[in-house]
Amino acid sequence: MPYFLAIDAGGTKTTALLADEGRVLARASTGTIKVLRTTEQTAEARLTALLEELSAKADVPLAKITRTCIGAAGASVDAVRRWSQETLERHVGGEVLVCGDEEIALDAAFPGMPGILVIAGTGSIVLGRCSDGSLHTAGGWGPVLGDEGSGYWIGVEAIRTALRAQDRHVNSCLLADIQRHWKMDSLQALIEMANRQPVPDFSSLARVVAECAAGGDELALSLLQRAGMELADTISLVHSKMMAEGCDEPAGAKTTIGVAFTGSVLAHIAPVREAMAFVLKKSMPHAVVMDAPVDALDGALWRARSGAKAPSL
Repeated sequence: MPYFLAIDAGGTKTTALLADEGRVLARASTGTIKVLRTTEQTAEARLTALLEELSAKADVPLAKITRTCIGAAGASVDAVRRWSQETLERHVGGEVLVCGDEEIALDAAFPGMPGILVIAGTGSIVLGRCSDGSLHTAGGWGPVLGDEGSGYWIGVEAIRTALRAQDRHVNSCLLADIQRHWKMDSLQALIEMANRQPVPDFSSLARVVAECAAGGDELALSLLQRAGMELADTISLVHSKMMAEGCDEPAGAKTTIGVAFTGSVLAHIAPVREAMAFVLKKSMPHAVVMDAPVDALDGALWRARSGAKAPSL
């Protein structure tokens, strides 16, 4: 009987499952194995423990795995792709497919078919696929150069917006709530924290902004709506690229195009998601935004079972 291994190796955590042709036999998770964020020794130790846990739960020897698909954050970086390929080949049997974590998320929504995926978690990126399999992207340039609408972007913009509001004597809970979240006893301490190296976890502030907005703070709500607008603008840009390349589907002017989403910001912060959908309804009236986030592991499993190769960006 063939067995298939699917891995979603994100920048924060790693999730995986082991399945046969019809059933998921086991699931497990661990910390990130992205070698740009941790050492190769730590990454391999985590991966080894993850694989052993799956094997034990499913009662399937790793040598009997037919095909593995790993969607890795930063897979476009040679070091990440090479480490993922070589390390998995040492631990599991069968073929190993390596692609980006955004690609398996796209396949979770549209397995091998046209569609657009927007990811907004710690970072952000939009990926679109035409009917000929060609891929088009926008965003994803990292926290310093882009990632508009992401958790990191919301965190940084929250502090900037709150400081400008204070200068204008506009009432908002943002500064006080951020200061409390970071356990700072003064505004000066917060400023020093925000400017330190290495940088603090700005993405964790997205939850603080969401709670502030839920309490009726108009400044926080407008910031979340701006995040949604930024994501909608990036989606429109990807769609324009697809049309410029002559995609007959889904880029035709009267053709419905599916828009899927994933990531903690879009999955858990409704004002961002709602603002994105509202703007898209005007800029891309033929877009149909899915109701729930996709699970990237479903896309990795589809690739593992089908043997679909990852196209080049």
